[in-house]
Amino acid sequence: MVKEAFDIDALIERHGRERSSLIPLLQEIQSELGYVPKEAIKAVARELDIFEVEVYEVLTFYAQFRLTPRGKHVIKVCLGTACHVMGGQDIFNYVSQVLGVSAGETTKDGTFTLERVACLGCCGMAPVVAIDDQVHGRQTISKVEKLLREHAANDVGKGEHVTKDAK
Repeated sequence: MVKEAFDIDALIERHGRERSSLIPLLQEIQSELGYVPKEAIKAVARELDIFEVEVYEVLTFYAQFRLTPRGKHVIKVCLGTACHVMGGQDIFNYVSQVLGVSAGETTKDGTFTLERVACLGCCGMAPVVAIDDQVHGRQTISKVEKLLREHAANDVGKGEHVTKDAK
């Protein structure tokens, strides 16, 4: 579960109030909380004496930052050339339909976040899906269905996200 509190005073003491502290501050907040919440954006802007929109500009420019919490499990579907040719887009569409989320979104219960990636560096095992830090090569829709069921069952004792009807 994501912690919702952070000690802005301690962060400022470590990083300082200079504008150059903005990115390290945001990185540390995200490291602690898993994302950068609105309250943190307001506090950082106030402490650095900059506009909130300037903080948002940095957060939305760099792909490393998230404005919403990620799920307990992050599913990355590779859509690079090899994976795309071997059915990666079909797998992505299947996972999206089953979970009821689009790219970058998290299921309502916070279990899964779905991401599309340009390459996972495993082209010889295409199509590839990574769940958390575990890479699964030569995937098919039925293999991915099994992976989703296993992860859902391990977490909540039930696989309510994953139904056979989603095919």
